[in-house]
Amino acid sequence: MTLVAPPPIPRAAGSLPLLGHAIQLVRDNLGFIASLRQNYGPLVEITLQPGTRTIIVQDPELIRTMLVDLGPSLDKGRFFEKMGQLLGDSVVTAAGQDHVRKRRQLQPAFARGEIARYVDIMRDEVNAAVDTWKPGHVLDVREAMVKLSLDMLAKTVFSGSLDETTFRRLRRDLSVVMNGVGARIMLPDWAEKLPLPFNRRFNQARDAVRATIHRAVDQLQASGHGNGDMLSMLLRAKNDNGEPLTKHEICSEILTLAVAGTETTASVLSWSLYELARHPDVEARVLAELDGVLGDRPITFEDITQLPYLRRVLDEVLRLHHTGWLVTRRTVTATRLGPWTLPAGTELAYCQHALHRDPALFPDPLVFDPDRWLDSDRQPPSSAFLPFGAGKHKCIGDRFALTELVTALATIVRRTRLGLREPVRPVARATVRPQTLKMTVRPRRAPAPGRRNSPMS
Repeated sequence: MTLVAPPPIPRAAGSLPLLGHAIQLVRDNLGFIASLRQNYGPLVEITLQPGTRTIIVQDPELIRTMLVDLGPSLDKGRFFEKMGQLLGDSVVTAAGQDHVRKRRQLQPAFARGEIARYVDIMRDEVNAAVDTWKPGHVLDVREAMVKLSLDMLAKTVFSGSLDETTFRRLRRDLSVVMNGVGARIMLPDWAEKLPLPFNRRFNQARDAVRATIHRAVDQLQASGHGNGDMLSMLLRAKNDNGEPLTKHEICSEILTLAVAGTETTASVLSWSLYELARHPDVEARVLAELDGVLGDRPITFEDITQLPYLRRVLDEVLRLHHTGWLVTRRTVTATRLGPWTLPAGTELAYCQHALHRDPALFPDPLVFDPDRWLDSDRQPPSSAFLPFGAGKHKCIGDRFALTELVTALATIVRRTRLGLREPVRPVARATVRPQTLKMTVRPRRAPAPGRRNSPMS
């Protein structure tokens, strides 16, 4: 039998010497990645760094093969390597056995019992945020969700470890780091060495966050007891030799978690509020479900799994507005992917945002329809919907994130109604997020019993 060689992997048009496809990615990264899906087949080559091949994997079965079957044998690639250089080695950036070890160390912090204890903290932070939203005023929803996400994460990580002044400074510094990571990852390595104000602000803010975490660790260790927050859990974590994590390791885990988790949560919440405002019928069904399950009481951890329609709304947001636009891996040895054999050192990448909008996989992909998840005829293959990735590197904080999203949305929509003011355009930075999202605040009801009166009452 004669073996038929696979077709050559096409190279995307428009690459420039030294810059590769950087101009297209800086100008319109989402449009460029979407055009690859329209114009090329299962694999297409682009250039992110001079001298390095990056293969965009577009077929869902090949994506799953890359993440699941080949996952243990692949490095995590430029995106995560660069994040590790910027923020420190962590479970998010590590690969191979190093990832397995770190995941085992951190898993207790994301156990069901620990997440259950965080819900009250999350809910209180949401209520405190809504308390500041004045009826009739225009709210910058994107900025409000970033602030809320930072508050929820910082309070669950540092619930009893920081005074209010330090907490506000940490939130400000984390915001600078979060906004700068996406640009640094996509730009050539030499760009971050330029003496520009952007680079100085990023470096100063990152160093300040590390210093704050170091001081919090020192204070907790000196006190001899924990505060029930995630920082306390990390202080109790042990490595394979039974030794505690170093301050540097703890700092890197928290810093990466803050950047990866906060930016993603803020973007998903922003898109969720946007879609609810565009679809009052969907919002009405969410409210009816919340009223039927909760009555007049606030949401608790036990309610998270009792809200199937709200969960379908979130699934549809994660499909239509997935925040991930370029996830990378790298071959360590010659690797077979489908009929192609890729040499060692080949960068691989896929785009969840483009995958989830493919009309061949999702009928009417630009239509927001939470009930598509009930229709067996419209269900995509499991390899086509990857809200938290797949395989050994699937997001360690997926349950934490879903709990946070359900808690925040259930609390916000019962207290306020947000009206759209202008068209919204997505942009891809560290995540795919609304470029601007201004909405008008309208009250819906007073806070749940037990909370003080507020401007929204």
